[in-house]
Amino acid sequence: MTATIEKLRTFIKDNKAEYIELEKLLTSHKALAPENGGVGELDKCEALQEFLISHGITKLERYDAPDSRAKNGIRPNLVATIEGNKDDYAIWIMAHLDVVPTGDLSLWETDPWTVVEKDGKLYGRGVEDNQQGLVSAFAAAWAYVANGQKPEHTVKLLFAADEEVGSKYGIIWLLKNTDIFRKNDLVIIPDGGDSKGETIEVAEKNIIWFEFTTIGKQCHGSRPDEGKNACLAANHLAVRLNSELKKNFNKTDEMFTPDYSTFEPTMRSANVEGVNIIPGSDVMCMDCRILPCYTCDEVIAKVEEICKGVEEEFGVKITYRTLQKAQSVATPKDSLVVKLYSQALKETHNIDSKIIGIGGGTVAAELRNLGYNCVVCGTLDECAHMPNEYCIIDNIIKDAETLAVLMSK
Repeated sequence: MTATIEKLRTFIKDNKAEYIELEKLLTSHKALAPENGGVGELDKCEALQEFLISHGITKLERYDAPDSRAKNGIRPNLVATIEGNKDDYAIWIMAHLDVVPTGDLSLWETDPWTVVEKDGKLYGRGVEDNQQGLVSAFAAAWAYVANGQKPEHTVKLLFAADEEVGSKYGIIWLLKNTDIFRKNDLVIIPDGGDSKGETIEVAEKNIIWFEFTTIGKQCHGSRPDEGKNACLAANHLAVRLNSELKKNFNKTDEMFTPDYSTFEPTMRSANVEGVNIIPGSDVMCMDCRILPCYTCDEVIAKVEEICKGVEEEFGVKITYRTLQKAQSVATPKDSLVVKLYSQALKETHNIDSKIIGIGGGTVAAELRNLGYNCVVCGTLDECAHMPNEYCIIDNIIKDAETLAVLMSK
């Protein structure tokens, strides 16, 4: 490793206090979406802007998505640019500004909005999700700026709005309303990973959330012959959907855990208020996570076939709606962004990377569907959204070193 890179890594290690200070600053601003009772990310974004400028990162651009519910009617998306020796493509590192609510405060051992340092960890809402990745990105970029060095390729840090409730005012809005990305740009999203920092996520299972409504005929519990039991029909529907969808979409892919598609009945709404009442209506939901070798439309066609069969057998009417439907292409395992991140992990920490897919949905899907190659990666304990959320300070530094080495390629 060159003397320049070693100097950058030493700088990153020597400035832990600055990363703690930035975590404290960010956490103190409650960047909650309006859906979660907040006013958005503006205060947090402006505080971050001032912090970046004070540390020599001054080429900043704001892309504000209009949202009348938020403070000043906007949801801010901030881009910081560090010019590189080459500009044939940019390396994007994307983090999000918003956080989730605290949940039950009685489960917290500290004030969620005031960072507490203890035993090498920082505790507070958002310190891991997604401020750890944000701070690591800052640390790597700042190392170049503070030492008068240029990355090999232009680096762009994107601090986006609205990731926690759908990204309508974040990456989705940016992709629809700006041309800030180029097709050959590389995108790194430090918003997931594992405690060793060895996994590189390149694909997601397709997602469908169904809500099924079964309409029968209500009657007295002693006279089922006079009604049509919507609960009974819905129970059969749930079992058939689970078993028949598994049977029809049965391929496996070792890149995912579990390595098969899942079709799970989940939430059930209350139907009747008495044990002796046979319900005339029933509402249930199903969470489907489907390997990307299948399309959502293929699954929906089979679902409709199963619903029709249950209707005919029980004399009920079944309708459904999709509460969520998302599918994305995978980033190729041999793409440049995968190769560079894998090389950086090996050179920096002697880690052999593992290429994986996940069952959950991330903002990466929005980018991949438009042809941008991106990876989701990081070193973290995955305690996002939990009470007593924490990040490990050394992981901030570790990932910053990896990013700094990658920026040199």
